[in-house]
Amino acid sequence: MMITKAYAALTNEQTKKNWELYGDPDGPRATNFGIALPAWIVDQKNSMLVLLVYGLAFMVILPVVVGTWWYRSIRYSGDQILINTTQLFMHFMYKTPNMNMKRLAMVLTAAFEFDPRSNKEATIRPTDNIEVPQLIRELGNINVKKKEPPFCYPYSLKARVLVLAHLSRMEISEDLEEDQRFAVRKSPALLQEMVNVGCQLTMMANSRGGFHAPRLVSIENCMKLTQMIVQGLQETKSPLLQLPHFDEEHLRYCVSKKYKVRSLQDLVSLKDSERRSMLRFLVEEKYDEVISVLGSFPHIAMETKLQVLDDEDSNNITAGSIVTVTVTLTRKRMAEVFEKEQDGSPCPGEEGANTEEGADASKAKTKVWQNNKKQATKKSKKKKLTKKKAPAAAATVAAAAATAAAAAAAVAAAATTAPASSKTKQANGSVAGGDAVAVPKEDDEEGSDKGSESDEAEANKDSPSERDEESDKQSDTEVDEIAGDDEEEWEALQQSIQRREKALLETKSKVTHPVYSLYYPDEKQEWWWLYIADRRDQALVSMPYHVCTLKDTEEVELKFPAPSKTGNYQYSVILRSDSYLGLDQIKPLKLEVHEAKAVLDNHPQWDIPETEEEDEEQEDSDGIEESEDDDEDND
Repeated sequence: MMITKAYAALTNEQTKKNWELYGDPDGPRATNFGIALPAWIVDQKNSMLVLLVYGLAFMVILPVVVGTWWYRSIRYSGDQILINTTQLFMHFMYKTPNMNMKRLAMVLTAAFEFDPRSNKEATIRPTDNIEVPQLIRELGNINVKKKEPPFCYPYSLKARVLVLAHLSRMEISEDLEEDQRFAVRKSPALLQEMVNVGCQLTMMANSRGGFHAPRLVSIENCMKLTQMIVQGLQETKSPLLQLPHFDEEHLRYCVSKKYKVRSLQDLVSLKDSERRSMLRFLVEEKYDEVISVLGSFPHIAMETKLQVLDDEDSNNITAGSIVTVTVTLTRKRMAEVFEKEQDGSPCPGEEGANTEEGADASKAKTKVWQNNKKQATKKSKKKKLTKKKAPAAAATVAAAAATAAAAAAAVAAAATTAPASSKTKQANGSVAGGDAVAVPKEDDEEGSDKGSESDEAEANKDSPSERDEESDKQSDTEVDEIAGDDEEEWEALQQSIQRREKALLETKSKVTHPVYSLYYPDEKQEWWWLYIADRRDQALVSMPYHVCTLKDTEEVELKFPAPSKTGNYQYSVILRSDSYLGLDQIKPLKLEVHEAKAVLDNHPQWDIPETEEEDEEQEDSDGIEESEDDDEDND
């Protein structure tokens, strides 16, 4: 074999090339891989030691590590909140459905995240016995004598004092400041968990009953407390204190009778000259910083659309149907509102022209409902005119025939009264006069012909065939309109399905816009709560949706069951920030609930005539007879 391969390598060019490239006349061989182990591992003397090491690593150390990780992870929920904390929140929200802000702060700071026995990040220092009582005396609104657990525990009391000191913007020592940063950093996630617990209790109360659901005030207080903790402000303080270089003493310039600025929107709506004169206590650099920070604040435009998806009439809300409210949120910066107002403000010399143009524009612009009314009146007038058209045309035709008859009688009388002697002389003249009179006669004849044609046309219009054609055309147009509406509804349904699939497949980043805060220790992203509520009954209608991906535009679908009773209902679509005070929005939502359609027990498509059933039975019997005949022939 070796001689044959050597001969082939010397005589065949391809075999020679394989030999030169791969070292084998037959070409490349299969590649072999191996693991290089130290010699002492495979040595027979060390076999027991190797087995002992393998057994210790895979049967002792690995199970211990996995078990430790598992027992630590099951203590937390998906949002990295301790399960014991969630149970604590559920207990107190069930116990106190109407929770005020003071009680809410006590429940928040009783979380097990602040207990050193449950969380190693929390610490209890020996100096707390001296510094915490001093803070309690300075705050003055903490009931230390209350012995209700866990509010009386040291960790809960310390966390409560630190959070209240943060809301009051008090100066504390460095050790307590470190613990305060930890408590403030944990609070927004804990408050979000409280909102989730309140929603779960509301759903349980609506479905099962037997207990009172948390009031709307309790859930909204959780959202307000999140804003307060992020900005380091109390509930009664002015939202203007979120801006830099603003203190309590400076608010008297804003709340004066001349300006009456109490919110961020009032400050934005001022003219630049008025704003600068009001903030005259600030130097130019600080004023520019205030304006730049104010311009970075969010301005949200909210649009709502009410419909019932997966229904024939999506705009008709029936009792018990699932209502979908599509809310479109568009985020802009306050700086854009500045620019629009500055562009829209008239110059001093152009005020008169602008007022005239505005008056003309106001005349030209009509409201939507006025346009609809005008179109309706125009349509009704057109219908009235078409109905009165036939009698008016008949009257004109009769008048034309009367004038033609009168003209003919006048011509005949003139011809009989003329003397005979003058017949020859007046022959040419009579011919000319006859020609001259013939012209209006021809006109009258043409008018009468036209009148007769119009009479025929009107008669034909009034004939049953024409009416049938017109009714057919109207029915065709109505069918086309219905088909067009069906196509639009189908396209809207397909678009909503595509949006849902895209939302499920697409993972959006929760990094939106950084929040400006003077007292929050970490960088926080700007998030929102969106929900529907019945403010009259103080109840949630839809569960709050936490909008964490609003960069420019976001579309959110809120679903809730329509009331079981018919009538008009007044709800509110509420948007709340989790970072800023004074930027919440409330938009009214009117709901008109109609009676549900009766369910058809016997639908027409299931009514099969008796003749068809007899024909099917006859076909079945014929098929059986044919199969029996085939079997006999085979036998």
